[in-house]
Amino acid sequence: MINSLDFVKVTESAAIAASRWLGRGERNIADGAAVERMRERLGEMAISGRIVIGEGERDEAPMLYIGEQLGRGGYEVDIAVDPIEGTNLVANGLPNSIAVLAVADRGALLHAPDSYMQKLAVGPKAATVIDLDVSVKENLDAVARAMDKRIEDLCVIILDRPRHAELIKEVRASGARIRLISDGDVDACIATALPNTGIHVAMGIGGAPEGVLAAVAIKCLGGNFLGRLMPRSDEEAARAKAMGFGDLKRVLTLDDLVAGDALFCATGITDGDLVKGVRIVDGYAQTHSILVQSAGVVRFVDATHRLPA
Repeated sequence: MINSLDFVKVTESAAIAASRWLGRGERNIADGAAVERMRERLGEMAISGRIVIGEGERDEAPMLYIGEQLGRGGYEVDIAVDPIEGTNLVANGLPNSIAVLAVADRGALLHAPDSYMQKLAVGPKAATVIDLDVSVKENLDAVARAMDKRIEDLCVIILDRPRHAELIKEVRASGARIRLISDGDVDACIATALPNTGIHVAMGIGGAPEGVLAAVAIKCLGGNFLGRLMPRSDEEAARAKAMGFGDLKRVLTLDDLVAGDALFCATGITDGDLVKGVRIVDGYAQTHSILVQSAGVVRFVDATHRLPA
């Protein structure tokens, strides 16, 4: 039987490796260090793992490429990884960077193309009321009613990008509050499904692979996530269709993104809404992680790791 805490050890190792490059302006070196440690850890596990969301295609990414087989043999699982969600955040020493991993039964995770995705995420109280085909105002009104809040009390989290100028304008016109983030929308989406984060809705366009990662955690937590592919070019659109996405305008539901039982874990690299970042103290690394499973159980894991001399 797979011990779910073994997957936490994978993200812990990646986060510690990345933290050594905190604020040093070397996003690619930091990412490479996290990838290497994550790959080593997964390779040691008693699983027959297959990477379905990773660092790219085999020719583009020598480690954790899509389709790579990992583990010593055992239970067959599909794995989605982001060794550093927020490489710019690590490079610049900014909050909300995490090492992320999701695991599900073989065939249960959507093989998302490297494209953009329109996203809408909420927590359990509003899980049944959102619709990607209605206006921003209609969605926020519905969420406010479901959560027994005034729309002015809702906080909507959005990536700070030029493409979101109209979205931001519409949210402000509705009366809701906005929190803009510079990078990393996985934890932003997940925060909507956890109590006491002060974040109620996540909206906007971001990476499709990150959407699958967020969807795993949100499904386990009882919230809802809706997505729609938004290819940036004809080439991306053709590639998505070649992967089986016939109708690119179709709304992808949680069951489309995650078809069965799954688990999600993340370890903080820098302090954020979900977890605290790595602390290096007197030759030890202190880590803080979140582990979410399909039964709706959420564990926060604190650990102290002795560093090599």
